[in-house]
Amino acid sequence: MRKIGLVGGISWVSTIDYYRFINEGVNERLGGLNFAECIIYSLNFADIQDQTWEGSFDLLLHACQSLRRSGVEAIVLCANTAHLFADQLQEEIGLPIIHIGTETAKAINATGIKKVGLLGTVFTMEKDFYIKKLEDHGLNVLVPAQKETRDYIQFTLKEELGRGVILEETRAQYLKIINDLIADGAEGIILGCTEIPMLINQDDFEIPVFDTTKIHCQAIVDYILSLKRRISI
Repeated sequence: MRKIGLVGGISWVSTIDYYRFINEGVNERLGGLNFAECIIYSLNFADIQDQTWEGSFDLLLHACQSLRRSGVEAIVLCANTAHLFADQLQEEIGLPIIHIGTETAKAINATGIKKVGLLGTVFTMEKDFYIKKLEDHGLNVLVPAQKETRDYIQFTLKEELGRGVILEETRAQYLKIINDLIADGAEGIILGCTEIPMLINQDDFEIPVFDTTKIHCQAIVDYILSLKRRISI
């Protein structure tokens, strides 16, 4: 079993889901009392907010370096937006980072869908670090057209879901936003922030919904269990 390092706390609410899904996945495959060997570096989300995501490279790098010193074999960034620096961090620390965008693209391609709607933070929806990963795998990505809508999603992710607050009126608004994307031709919907599945899920829609947290965790489990037994000669 490979040891992994999780950079969490962004937010702590979704980090709990990562820890649970990864351990459940390992146990489902191995049974008994087998669970993941992992180390969590939980950042203070307020520090990220104070420095802004764009200014948080050093915070993420310090977390990754600390995990590397602990002997992990790969790094997991437990937030879609943290992948803003994924390629740079991987180069800096010399360890693989299991990329949530790449794994999500693989999962979508397995369904044959080519046009998807994406919800996430404003960074995920407006910058190319995430969308380009999807486009590189042949996907056509739609985001909410109005800046006001994207800002609303950002606000609720930060001030509600990131604090564990679930409001019915917010859920209703998210459903409307997604239905607008479907009307624009989206064949599937990416829940591109690890907090969004707290609010909506596959049961709310007839078209496929891609929960990036669960997709990411499945890829992490695959990596953990990918260690091949060495054959002595």
